[in-house]
Amino acid sequence: MEQLALDRTPLTREERRKLVREIADDILGYGPLEPYLRDSNVTEIMVNGPNQVYVERSGKLEITNTSFLDDAHLLRIIDKIVSPIGRRIDESSPMVDARLPDGSRVNAIIPPLALRGPTLTIRKFSRDPYTMDDLITFGTLSPRAAHFLSACVRGKLNILISGGTGSGKTTTLNAVSAFIPNDERIVTIEDAAELQLQQEHVVALESRPPNIEGQGEIRIRELVRNSLRMRPDRIIVGEVRGAETLDMLQAMNTGHEGSLTTIHANTPRDALARLETLVLTAGVDLPLRAIREQIAAAFDLIVQISRLVDGSRRVTHITEALRMEGDTITLQDVFIARPPDEETSQGTKALRLLGPLSCTGLKPHFLDKMATNGVVLPAAFFENEEDDPSARGGGFTTANFGRGFRR
Repeated sequence: MEQLALDRTPLTREERRKLVREIADDILGYGPLEPYLRDSNVTEIMVNGPNQVYVERSGKLEITNTSFLDDAHLLRIIDKIVSPIGRRIDESSPMVDARLPDGSRVNAIIPPLALRGPTLTIRKFSRDPYTMDDLITFGTLSPRAAHFLSACVRGKLNILISGGTGSGKTTTLNAVSAFIPNDERIVTIEDAAELQLQQEHVVALESRPPNIEGQGEIRIRELVRNSLRMRPDRIIVGEVRGAETLDMLQAMNTGHEGSLTTIHANTPRDALARLETLVLTAGVDLPLRAIREQIAAAFDLIVQISRLVDGSRRVTHITEALRMEGDTITLQDVFIARPPDEETSQGTKALRLLGPLSCTGLKPHFLDKMATNGVVLPAAFFENEEDDPSARGGGFTTANFGRGFRR
């Protein structure tokens, strides 16, 4: 401001404020990205080179009038993001996954791999993690389904959360993990730390990329193995995407019940197929039937979440993984959201993309396992939802989630 006054630069008061704010953001923050990082309505920021910045609001992409001075300016901002957490990005290592102090996920890729200049993607996380109540309010799942998931977590079921990119897997994992009792020791394992668990006894582990000499890499697989020696009650892997899948299955099958993880897949059946493929990347020479038996024995429940074309996120299936029948793992839907038929959609003001998440009426086979861990669901829980007032909303809150089952 003093320099502007000395130069007698002809600027209005608003222009001066804007200029000072931009300089402060560049020096103290992340430059042109700061306004969007502060905006709670922006969920994702995509920088395609210095002159093109997109943001996502309410599930929809829109271009902004923001730009960087040049490639060097954008590279300086990327370096400011990755350096504090011990990551680096340069021509010898032109890709990096990192995180902001609030846990927001960051991916950057620079030339020579990015042909149009440095590219930066930031997936923002809410400063206050979404709770199960929030997901019910958003319409992501029904109160009854939330009630069921809370019981499954307390009943120490192994749960796989499946979905596509940006569908809300990590958000759902955060919300579901809130029901882990405070007296249990939790070990979280991630590539870039994103989980925001509210319990006190949490040990957070993060993988490490190789250094400039190509040494010192610690992969998720080594962290999963190490976590078994840390006396965990629960192991939470942010996402399985490689050989660590085999170690995760081994942990689930050797007494570490109540573990949670996520995977990229479009349906519950596809999630099982991806697990098979990821186990094979570990280089083990196992027949497919043996791998499938390990998967069937490890996971009790698959929660499938999808991002619809209107930008909303919905849980579409809550599916039980049963034992093998022949060479196939049997699946049974406990809750499902079906596409609306023409009759139910007629007369509505807006076209419904997906029907409500409702109970199929089938009783899962893992109720005995839950009961041995002190969680008992009432016999009427899986009856027709039309007679259940909680299915029509308002029947579930984190304050009364224990109502309807006992521990």
